[in-house]
Amino acid sequence: MRVLFVCNQGRHRSRTAAELFHGRFQTRYAGVYSEERPVTAALLSWADVVVVMEDHQRQEISEQFPKEYGQKRILSLDIPDVYGYQQPELVDRLKERFTERFESTLETA
Repeated sequence: MRVLFVCNQGRHRSRTAAELFHGRFQTRYAGVYSEERPVTAALLSWADVVVVMEDHQRQEISEQFPKEYGQKRILSLDIPDVYGYQQPELVDRLKERFTERFESTLETA
């Protein structure tokens, strides 16, 4: 399964998540406001599932890419932008939220 993780800039939360879950899934990451690693139609098309860190990122994707948005399952982990890259608290929260909310759903998709 191909999972695209999305946060604001694609530097901390989504990058950490992509690295954390790589191996169990094919992963990539991007940011809705990133110039270096932006969300693109091609990335959205590549993904089987898109996982955003906050609901407003889902809204940004729906506005920027309405066609792709309508064709994708987009899940939110509800993790605020208060963590640094690979911060232990972020890793713990990603594991907890991903497992409790979506792991069984993603594995059966």
